[in-house]
Amino acid sequence: MKEYILPCRDLVVHPDMTVPIYVDNPISIACVDIAATTRQRVILAPQHSNAYPTSLDDIYEYGTIGEIAQVLRMPDGSIHTVIRTTNVVKLDDIEVNDGVFSARVTEVPMANDMNDERTIQLREKIFENVQAMSLFRKFKMDKLRSVIQNYPLPAFIDSILQTMEISTDIAVKILTTPSWYDKMVLLFEQVRIAYETSKVEDSINRRISMQMEQGRREAILQEKMRAIQKEMGEDDEEIDTVSMRKKIEKSAMPDDVKEKAMGEWKRMRNMSPMSNEGGLIKTYLDELLAMPWDKSDKSEIDLGSARKILDSEHSGMRAVKERILEHIAVMKKTGSARGTILCFVGAPGVGKTSLCKSIALALGRKYTRISLGGVSDEAHFRGHRKTYIGSQPGRIMDALKRAKSNNPVIVLDEIDKMGRDWRGDPESALLEVLDPEQNKAFRDHYLEVDFDLSNVMFIATANSLNLSSALKDRMEIIEIPGYNEDEKVQIAREHLIARAAADTGWNIENIKIEDDAIRHIIRKYTAESGVRGLQRELTAILRRTLLENDGEDAPTEFTIAKIDDLLSLQQSAGFSKRIGFGVGI
Repeated sequence: MKEYILPCRDLVVHPDMTVPIYVDNPISIACVDIAATTRQRVILAPQHSNAYPTSLDDIYEYGTIGEIAQVLRMPDGSIHTVIRTTNVVKLDDIEVNDGVFSARVTEVPMANDMNDERTIQLREKIFENVQAMSLFRKFKMDKLRSVIQNYPLPAFIDSILQTMEISTDIAVKILTTPSWYDKMVLLFEQVRIAYETSKVEDSINRRISMQMEQGRREAILQEKMRAIQKEMGEDDEEIDTVSMRKKIEKSAMPDDVKEKAMGEWKRMRNMSPMSNEGGLIKTYLDELLAMPWDKSDKSEIDLGSARKILDSEHSGMRAVKERILEHIAVMKKTGSARGTILCFVGAPGVGKTSLCKSIALALGRKYTRISLGGVSDEAHFRGHRKTYIGSQPGRIMDALKRAKSNNPVIVLDEIDKMGRDWRGDPESALLEVLDPEQNKAFRDHYLEVDFDLSNVMFIATANSLNLSSALKDRMEIIEIPGYNEDEKVQIAREHLIARAAADTGWNIENIKIEDDAIRHIIRKYTAESGVRGLQRELTAILRRTLLENDGEDAPTEFTIAKIDDLLSLQQSAGFSKRIGFGVGI
């Protein structure tokens, strides 16, 4: 027969004790009510966490079983119960029904050595250590002395466990030890550890009290921290400060930047680590050190390889790809990214962003993207000054830090979506970034040092030519036209079907779809310049087929009739076409 379990937080009870317990949560009250009504015993089982209701895995596999001697109900619905514990038990096959836990139990045998001379001597030793510890800790020794000297051994052990605030894991280990002598050995070890710890803490406090000065609370806390670290044999704050200086000295920062960093480091060294300003300076130095001052991608430009990458990842767009290859050829000859800034303009889904990724791959450089949609604050580019709360570097510096390179390909996405309001004009900051005569000494407001952006290749994208004349003057506009029907079919064959298969888990060999079926999707279900809608509809028919085949991708021929049948289900469910939204090539 299974016994009911009453989970206890931070409470480990030994046998042969009468324990008053206050219960106020409904599940525990239900447990006591059932056990009292059926006159069954109840198990006091400790749990790992303080959360309640608890879980099966949270209950320790050992506890103390006892009988309910009294139940007193309070006006607020809670109860006070008295339980007389009898034995230590091991819990097996724990289960929960309606929130009430129960388990089969096996009694843990206990050696009858409570009155042995060794056990009595250990009890005296523990008492002496606790009494000596009262010099360092504020115990109610009168009450504790009465318990230690007069109470039975189980009550003595429980009192020491609670007084010393010994962890539940150790308390359970003591509970399950099969002899009273061994219990006392473990308890004596814990008391000695607590005593030695109290001595060290007292030594630290005495040392600090000798150095205290009125009105210098912050300095006192700092000294206390150092004293603790010294007792442990290390001084982390000093180590961190020295480490920061070594990093600055070994970094590849320009001399003027390194000079500024060392000046900030000296300020930080003289400040309390507890002060807000000290933390802000450390964050600033971390940002400086994280910048890729000398880290660059140094791969050789291979025009043949670049052409293959562009042709393999993009169908059609011959004129656009030739202009990109011309730009890469100039970069190979000059060895620099300076020159014209490319700006791809076209409808959503024609492949602007993926072209930028292909350029980065062809150049062997890191790729990072900055979305400009809705940006209306120039601090997005220049950063915030350090005097502001929550200040941070601008997006340009953040992109370089993320790329871990000083010559990545940075895509300024949706440049035509930038705004302007009372917080400033972001376009003026962007013009500086794109000007090769100015960006070689770009200054972020947060970092307050110059950074050379001349090696960065900036590419912009836009959906329309709704740009200022100044921006148009900085960039070369390359319009990417929409695809005709034949080009869309070719793109679907070369890219979209494989991508849809990967997205839905299909084996592409099981997909059979003729060009006429693809044309039917284009004509009837999409109306766009790009191919995002086509990508979405292809994914939809594969997804719907998986549902009809119970999740299996059986070989399937997608005829015009089958496509209409599959996509009509989607439309009848109320899904909108959302033309122009999806993944582009």
